[in-house]
Amino acid sequence: MTRTKGTLVAEKKESLLGGFKAFLMRGNVIDLAVAVVIGAAFTNIVNSVVKGLINPVVGAFGTKDLESYSSCIKGTCVVVNGEVQGVQLQWGLVLSAVLSFLITAGVVYFLMVLPMAKVLAKRAAHDKAKEGIAETMEISELEVLKEIRDHLVAQRGPSVGAGTGTTPSANGSGSGAASGTHSTS
Repeated sequence: MTRTKGTLVAEKKESLLGGFKAFLMRGNVIDLAVAVVIGAAFTNIVNSVVKGLINPVVGAFGTKDLESYSSCIKGTCVVVNGEVQGVQLQWGLVLSAVLSFLITAGVVYFLMVLPMAKVLAKRAAHDKAKEGIAETMEISELEVLKEIRDHLVAQRGPSVGAGTGTTPSANGSGSGAASGTHSTS
């Protein structure tokens, strides 16, 4: 069977598309997409908290806008025609971004990570307890089976293969099957 160049290209496209479809349909890719969308919405909330609550509190001690804090390290930092003359460090922007990050990290940790860790710890403890119960049941079942075996052996009496590990064969002798010799007559 020979393949032409056209069929190889078609098969390669199908495998590329199939692989891409499998990649998109994996659970972690969809979870990641949902996380990005929720993260973008959550970022808007955090930025609103910083601008609506934190900036006014900082403004009570200085300027109204936290992002307007800056220092001039070279020159006089004068605004001429909408352009700042000199070298200006806008450390208010950095401080605002740091506060946004800390608020976001705090909310994510205390409202998402910590509760999820507690749920996972409870689940692990429950699974471990369940595993211990199953192991105990297996051990107790084994003990009951040993007791039943010992009771049956005791009912038969000590004369038939007690403690030797051999079982009686179909013809009634206990030694023929275990000895490895066969009569071929």
